[in-house]
Parts: sequence; structure tokens; C-alpha cells
Amino acid sequence: MKLTIERAALVTSLAHVHGIVERRTTIPILSNVRLEASDGKLAITATDMDLAVVEAVPAAAATGGAITAPAHLLHDIVRKLPEGAAIEIETSGDDHIALCAGQARFSLPALPADEFPVMAEGTFSHDFSLPAAALCRLIDKTRFAISTEETRYYLNGIYLHAASGDDGPALRAVATDGHRLARVDAPLPEGADGMPGVIVPRKAVAEVRKLIEDHDGEVAVSVSETKIRFAFGDVVLISKLIDGTFPDYARVIPGDNDKVLEIDGKLFTDAVDRVATISTEKTRSIKLNLTKGRLVVSANSPDSASATEELAFAYDAPDLQIGFNARYLLDMASEIDGESLRMIMNDAVSPTVMRDPADSGALFVLMPMRV
Repeated sequence: MKLTIERAALVTSLAHVHGIVERRTTIPILSNVRLEASDGKLAITATDMDLAVVEAVPAAAATGGAITAPAHLLHDIVRKLPEGAAIEIETSGDDHIALCAGQARFSLPALPADEFPVMAEGTFSHDFSLPAAALCRLIDKTRFAISTEETRYYLNGIYLHAASGDDGPALRAVATDGHRLARVDAPLPEGADGMPGVIVPRKAVAEVRKLIEDHDGEVAVSVSETKIRFAFGDVVLISKLIDGTFPDYARVIPGDNDKVLEIDGKLFTDAVDRVATISTEKTRSIKLNLTKGRLVVSANSPDSASATEELAFAYDAPDLQIGFNARYLLDMASEIDGESLRMIMNDAVSPTVMRDPADSGALFVLMPMRV
């Protein structure tokens, strides 16, 4: 294999794919990316056996072929080369790859391309497309609630499925860690009706979001009971799904809450953030004291420090004192795009619902805590 490629194209592609590669693995080939030159393009593939991504970038190939090279080392070298550099890549057998740019020369160990594992796609039962912006919204407004507790592995991703939303048929994303829940709807794309509910792993969610950051077109999505595939431009990402049953999230969304707090979102979050400064790192607890026309945000710490801040707002329900984890509350409030946020409560021990008056498709639930 012998080719020439622009630094900007190569470093961007390597930045996209190298994050999938584990830095510590007992299988040497999984530390590498696969490089294949053909038809005026260089296809770069990375995998961790559960997730695989392929991105093709323009390259002038004098000789086609394929090889694998150390992913993180290759990325570090390319990003340190001068901007605008033309990079020449040439293989020497199956065990070395030479990289040249200007007066810089590098020789890297390589492994044969035929040893690189290939993730079988299988057959997909449903295919649909949605705008990248819509997929970004589904991810951004839910992934903060993905659980990191490995014992409840079925919560370690976003549950994606077709549902009946407030505004009609919807493609719904749900995530929960048992303390908070995020549920976000987008219009149901053609072809997604009847798709199986799938749990997309946390790592796949992060990689897809990174890949579509600068994409403003459509993203093609294919789903089976075991895999999901995202494709756009010259990028394809395939991921295994979490093999588990997502809990019946509808059961934890209260329908009888009757105490409504609607307030300027920035004023509220700034006050919570300030008051929470003195709360302990372990609990990050704060208390909301609601009375007619007044909200007092307060916190105490074990060393006798305390803080309060008072806000005026329209509230005409019975008095209520309720405690929350400040970090969880701020995470949810940060996903409110409108100027105001609405919290719908019942009592000090029941789940609280947070809504964005400007976005009927987003709903969040937060469990209170004793303070």
C-alpha cells in the first residue's frame, strides 16, 4: 500500500475513530486501526468487538492494499504534524508502516489486515432516516441520565423505541439511573413504526454524538434485535445492543402532581448553583421551600455552614418543602431550552416532573431526597 493524504483529512478521521479503541486490551490487534486504500479513498476502521466505525477519506493511492497500525500512536503523530502537510503512507510487508511528512519520518509496527476482526452486520428489520439535529436532540437531552452502575447493565444506555407521544407517533429516547429519568420525543420517521425497543450502549451513544457533531444532513438508522447501524456521508457505525429488558418507565412518571412551580430558568439554576456551593460533595443536597409568591433555596453542611436565597415567582398552591440532589437538579435544568422551566410536584417524597414550556416533547422526572 502506498498513498498520499492531506493531514487535515487524516487527523479528523482518526479523531473520530480512535476513541473507540481501548488503550488497554489483551488482544493486540484491537489496539490498531485498519487502513485500506482503494478507489481514491482511505477507509479507516476501528472496533472494540462491541462497536465498529468505518470512515472513508479522500486519498491519492499509488498502490492499494490494507494494513493495521497503532490507533493512538498514529493519531498523536498526525495531529502534531504541521497544518497543510501532505502525508505519505507506505507499508513494508505486514509488520511495518512508514509515514512521511516533509522532513519528518516515522516507522510504526503493524499487524496484518486479515487478522483485524470484522463485525457482521446481519439483517436489519427496520430502516429509517432522521435529521442529524433531531438525533442530537434525542441524545443530548437524555444521556445525562444514563446509569453508570454496571450491575444494572440494562440502564447503561438509551432506550430507543416507537411510542405514542403527546403530539402523535414519536421516536422516543429514554434514559434513567433510578434517581432521574429523561424522556424525549421526535416525530416518528417513515420506516420506524413497529421497530423493536432497543437499548443503545453508552459508548455507542457518545461516539455517534461525536461523529454527527458537524453533520447537517440526514442520518440513516437500521435496527435489528441485536444491532443498530448509523450511516451518513462516508461514515458507518455499527454497535451491538444491550441484551436486557428496559424497565417500564411509564410507571414512575406521576400523573397526579398538582403543585406547579414555573420560574425563569436562569434565575433558578443560578440560585441553586450558588446555594449548593456549601453542601457536601457526597449528597449535594438542597431544599426548596415554596410558599405563596416565594421560593427559598437553602442548604446546610455538617460543619455548620448554611446558605439561602429567595426568589419571587407565581405560586398559588399549598406550602411545600422538598429536597433534591443539586447536581441532578442542575443537570435536568440545563436541558431546558426555553426561558422558563416548570416543575410539577406532589409532596416531599413523590417524584417531581420537570417540563420545558417551549418543548412539549421533553419530559424529566427527579426523585426527591430527605434533607
